[in-house]
Amino acid sequence: MQSPALTSSLWRHTIAAGFLIVLLASPAQATEVLAVTDTRHPMQNLGNTQLIELDSPSRIEAELAANLPQDPARAAVIVQQRLREGGTALQQRINEAYQDVVDAWSLGITTLPAVIVDQRYVVYGEPDVAKAVARINTYRRAQP
Repeated sequence: MQSPALTSSLWRHTIAAGFLIVLLASPAQATEVLAVTDTRHPMQNLGNTQLIELDSPSRIEAELAANLPQDPARAAVIVQQRLREGGTALQQRINEAYQDVVDAWSLGITTLPAVIVDQRYVVYGEPDVAKAVARINTYRRAQP
C-alpha cells in the first residue's frame, strides 16, 4: 500500500503532466488582441479586442471646444466649466485617449488599421479583427 504523501505527490505530477500536454498540443492562439485605428478606418468583429482610436483625443477636444465664443477669456471659462461638469468620467476619457496614443506609438504602429496580437505580431490594413487574428494564428502555427 502506498503512503498518502506518495499518492498525493504522484497525483500532482500526473495533473501537471496533463496540463503540459494540453498546452503543448494546443495551437498558438491570440491571448491579447489590440486594434489600432481611427474614425476613417472602422473595424469589424472586435469581440474582446481592446480598441485604440488614435483620433479620440482630437474628438474629445472638439467636444470641449464646440460653440465657444470668440473671446478667449470667455472661451477659457466655458472650457473649464465643461471640464468640471465632466468630472472624473471626462478626465478618465481624456487620460485613456492619450495613453492609447502613447501605447500605439510605443508599439511602432505605422499604418491604419492595425491588429496586434501579444504585442508581437501585427497585421496592417485588415479592418476585420477576426480575419487578422486568423492570419496571425496561421503564421504562428507554421513557425517552429
